[in-house]
Amino acid sequence: MNYRHQFHAGNFADVAKHVVLGCLFEGMQRKEKGFLYLDTHAGRGRYDLVSAEKGETLPRRPEWPEGFGRILSAGSFPLPVEKYLSAVKAFDRKAGNLETHIRFYPGSPWLARTWMRPQDRLALCELQPDEVAFLAGDFSGERSVRVHSMDGYAAMRAMLPSAEKRALVLIDPPFESAVEWTEIVAAVGEGLRRLPGGTFAVWYPLTERARVARFASELERLNPPATWAAEVTVAGEAAGLKMRGCGLVVVNPPWQLDREVEPVLQWLAQTLRQAPGGAGTLRWMVSER
Repeated sequence: MNYRHQFHAGNFADVAKHVVLGCLFEGMQRKEKGFLYLDTHAGRGRYDLVSAEKGETLPRRPEWPEGFGRILSAGSFPLPVEKYLSAVKAFDRKAGNLETHIRFYPGSPWLARTWMRPQDRLALCELQPDEVAFLAGDFSGERSVRVHSMDGYAAMRAMLPSAEKRALVLIDPPFESAVEWTEIVAAVGEGLRRLPGGTFAVWYPLTERARVARFASELERLNPPATWAAEVTVAGEAAGLKMRGCGLVVVNPPWQLDREVEPVLQWLAQTLRQAPGGAGTLRWMVSER
């Protein structure tokens, strides 16, 4: 696998994904009973924004100023964005940065660790050996966090149903494989068979709309419970950007969470826009029954 997320950490797609993930955590935690958070493609969990600018061999234009940097520059924030921003700042200090600017950006594993309660549990899956080593080192001694060197799709069979009978599963692959979309649908189907009440969130890039439409159609054939798609685009189709947005399909979302998420998506689209035509939208694929 060639993908290295450290070069994209803190970009607009990370911001959108992590803000919505924070909303999902808050929705899950409306109930006192704990739940399993399963991250199928965890990555290394932390990223150095200074190193991301250097690239592997040559300097490269960083992506975070157009994402997280814009959030920092905003004058006021919706509560979910404020929660996300506070978590990033707290992690940056924990990682040892003493400067006033943010240097260390947390991936979804560390954000989840920040938001989890004592009764919640984290399972972090990753296949790349160097990323696994980073994760294992970071979470050494954490009794409620387990790092697994394994295929995250296989974790549906290995870890569900969870002992808590409640789970939030994040599927956030690199989309390098030609069969990635097919594997995602199969994994969600397996997860629903094993834990029908589980919440499954799938991140996807908005590059080719036709692929996303086929994915949505295949997902709907699973006859899932209530499902919505939350999308943020930073430009219209005419802008010519390789990736002009991203989305999260959420299967079995916490009750009425859409009312909180939709206005936040609109705020993000306005704050992160790079060209005319961007928008924040929430579309029901399967309505609540």
